Amino acid sequence: MTVCVVGHASPDTDSVTAAIAFAALLKAQGTDAKACMQSSAEELNPESKLVLDRFGLAAPEQITEAAGKRLALVDFSDVAQGPAGLGEAEVVAIVDHHKIGDVTTNNPILFRAEPVGCTGTVLHKMYKDAGVAIPRDVAGGMLAAILSDTVNFKSPTCTDDDKKAVEELKTVSGVSDTEELFMDMLKAKSAVAGVPAKDLLFRDYKDFDMKGNKVGVGQLELATLDQVADIREELLKAMREVKADGRHSVLLMLTDVVKEGTDLVVLSDDSALIEKAFSGKLENSCMWIDGMMSRKKQTVPNLQKAFGC
Repeated sequence: MTVCVVGHASPDTDSVTAAIAFAALLKAQGTDAKACMQSSAEELNPESKLVLDRFGLAAPEQITEAAGKRLALVDFSDVAQGPAGLGEAEVVAIVDHHKIGDVTTNNPILFRAEPVGCTGTVLHKMYKDAGVAIPRDVAGGMLAAILSDTVNFKSPTCTDDDKKAVEELKTVSGVSDTEELFMDMLKAKSAVAGVPAKDLLFRDYKDFDMKGNKVGVGQLELATLDQVADIREELLKAMREVKADGRHSVLLMLTDVVKEGTDLVVLSDDSALIEKAFSGKLENSCMWIDGMMSRKKQTVPNLQKAFGC
């Protein structure tokens, strides 16, 4: 049976390109595999679309139901971030760079998770370990994902392994100017004009279980906060709608890549708990946090600690 390689819900560039890269590696090793994602090609975020077009990569096949399928998970290991029916699927492999989630299996599997800035960096190592050459187009996607996830090496999640992978992938993909590539990606990623507020909230969004409390965290990376100045009320309205669907809290990180900080927008059943988590004070549901760039390393761990996870 074909292995469906799939990333998390609301796929970002790492999730999409990791599915493509791991499926290609599995096929090179003799396993029938295909890249999948939990959205249609039309629903991909602007950055991911740009990357696929730039390197001539086909969008992964959409998967909405996992029951009865063989799956390899990339860029996540939390049940809440997987497709419907994940519990009735056979998970055969996980490649990730986040904390270990709550996916369980009945048999031993390939599980490779490393504390690096991007799943693409882990996969780069796996290709080298397997002695398999990375196709030029796949290398371009992996390169772009690392630049995106590490915010061009500005994120605290960035490691020397990420930087080394970028240098090697530049050669394979034929990309000479990663600064130009990153800026093109940032322009696409931060484009908000004409996009419905709920779509912006879900552009890069994940739900987490915090001691039985459902907490959603979205992130918009922007060149300047002025880009969302006129749509803040619409964003808050979208957050209220999402929170009303059984969530304790919904947070939206408006990350200013140039200033290297985040305007954290918060709707919560316990605002004092969120303030304590980030040692700040909410004003009009917002607080500026200097240096906050990473949901994985700076937002979620603080929330877990505050919730007593």
